[in-house]
Amino acid sequence: MLPALTDAVRRVAVQEIMPRYLKVARQHKDDGSYCTEADIAAQAALIPALQAIAPCPVLGEEMSDAEQHRQWVSGRDGLWCLDPIDGTSNFINGLPYFAVSVALMRGGKPVLGAVYDPVADEMFCAEAGKGAWLNGERLPIKSFCPAGLGAAIAGADLKRLSRRLRERLAVDPPYRSQRNFGASALDWCYVAAGRFDVYLHGGQKLWDYAAGSLILEEAGGSVCLLDGGDFWAADPWCRSVITALHPSLFRSWRAWVRAVAAE
Repeated sequence: MLPALTDAVRRVAVQEIMPRYLKVARQHKDDGSYCTEADIAAQAALIPALQAIAPCPVLGEEMSDAEQHRQWVSGRDGLWCLDPIDGTSNFINGLPYFAVSVALMRGGKPVLGAVYDPVADEMFCAEAGKGAWLNGERLPIKSFCPAGLGAAIAGADLKRLSRRLRERLAVDPPYRSQRNFGASALDWCYVAAGRFDVYLHGGQKLWDYAAGSLILEEAGGSVCLLDGGDFWAADPWCRSVITALHPSLFRSWRAWVRAVAAE
């Protein structure tokens, strides 16, 4: 099903998203985030395309909270989870860092995933137990590991972190340099590819991590919650993230974050 999924995702991006790039007005949703005509059109086009691949319920970011929860409950044996444009604010403002993110989940975990960056024409994808790829090349692409956490490039979103952790990251970070580009699904994929060495996020929605987490884990990466707990045992609607591609960096990164949190 993976080739069918990547074909559908790429087709919708080409037909529904990119022709509207820099040409649509923003709308505010109830939670304060943005939505555009491109988000709505892409989600509407993806739903029948995904159900033609596997006839499962579909949970999309642009659905109401009540509808999302209904689809989640009805889809324990199979559920499509999609974000038609991850990074809508970037999309609106012409920043070329956004993606279509789709995962097929079973029993609350992703088994198939695709994240497509239509500007760079980069298709990240994975199947549980069978590996992860970028445009047909096996991930990770960058296989060497920095000498230690002090030499690492971090992806970090500070918005939902504790004040103490934000302050330490701002004035005394343990890594060499930090990036925050504003599209969670792509952030996971950048870790999987080795572009980010470590990553931190204070709380992601289901559609933010569904596809990207599978791609990272199939690339050999590790993930846990900010308190070090099991990522997959947490509330599916909001999960914090500590992750890294290489085991030694993951251990060091996790230990540093937990030590600061305990101060």
